[in-house]
Amino acid sequence: MFLYNILLNNLPNEITANIVYYILITIGLLIICFILDSITKRVLLRVITKIISSNNFKWDDILLENKVFHRGSHIIPGIIIYTAAPFYNDFQAIIQRVAVVYILIVISMVLKALLSSLDSIYRLNPISKERPIKGLLQIIEIAIYAVIGIAIVSILIDKNPVYLLSGIGAVTAVVSLIFKDTIIGFISGIQLTWNDMLRIGDWVEMPKYGADGDVIDITLYSVKIQNWDKTITTIPTTAFITDSFKNWRGMRDFGARRVKRSILIDINTIKICSDEMIEKFKEIELVSQYVEERTKEIENFNQDNNVNTELSINGRQLTNLGVFRVYITNYLKNRIKIDSKGITMVRQLAPSENGIPIELYLFIADTAWVNYETIQADIFDHILAVVDTFELKIFQRPSGNDIKQLQL
Repeated sequence: MFLYNILLNNLPNEITANIVYYILITIGLLIICFILDSITKRVLLRVITKIISSNNFKWDDILLENKVFHRGSHIIPGIIIYTAAPFYNDFQAIIQRVAVVYILIVISMVLKALLSSLDSIYRLNPISKERPIKGLLQIIEIAIYAVIGIAIVSILIDKNPVYLLSGIGAVTAVVSLIFKDTIIGFISGIQLTWNDMLRIGDWVEMPKYGADGDVIDITLYSVKIQNWDKTITTIPTTAFITDSFKNWRGMRDFGARRVKRSILIDINTIKICSDEMIEKFKEIELVSQYVEERTKEIENFNQDNNVNTELSINGRQLTNLGVFRVYITNYLKNRIKIDSKGITMVRQLAPSENGIPIELYLFIADTAWVNYETIQADIFDHILAVVDTFELKIFQRPSGNDIKQLQL
């Protein structure tokens, strides 16, 4: 009041004195706020940054990166203005309300940065891939905004917050309609998380949305998938509840990936093994023991049953396709790193107009995509290269070159 009395005695009227007084008070407050803000940023925050940088903790680095301390420093001007409000005489209540509103806004910004930091800190823990909390933190963030919003409105209109909350039932239907997707997304997020249907890092296929790749983020509203071509597909969280999708996590947990592929054998090349063929097969390392044991077994059977072996159709005989299947089976078990817990099988499927399918069913003990494809290609490269040794042919439809050779 001392300053106001000086101005009142030296200025022509009270109105002018009031205007000049408020201008000087405001300028003084702004200068004080600027000085304190500069001291906070250049001294206090630098000290905090230095302390954080010099230790080995990760969580405080994350708080610093998300500017939690920087945002918190902005609360100082609000406190100063609120404290200085009595100098504004009749405008004290208004200044205090404005200062409180400013402080609440700063608090909301600090809490938002704090929640983001909490999510980043949580992601440092391996369990975050199994139980992401980003959706839950987003719900908390919305609740914070709602509470602070109600508090700001109640301060501006000078009404008790209970007065505002009493009418919340009347607008529940409207709010539910507006935030319908948010509510459904939240429920879907909870189902995905707690039923362990989806984790960050899972390989997911969802053809309906053109998604095929790794999950990189699970939020309240959506799931982000980085496809193998490095594009990003964003899918609503609810889609993972209402639609079907394939999660390859089970394959990774099992530690092996399945091969289920067929080669087509020309039926015209399948025949009973002659003596010359049997002698040749005995020289093949992977089937020599099998051929010797089977030929002895067949000879004993035919002799015991007085079978006329002049015709190869009589009695029991080896076929080149049967020996070929045994060769593939032994090749897989001895030359390829397969998973012993899985089934390894070379089976014959029903013949068709395209020949007779010989299907390989096995589990390669390497889930890395490139390694898996390389091993699988090596297997079929070898099979296609050796099939002629068993006097078999791979079936394929005639091409232009085949027709040209027929014409010649």
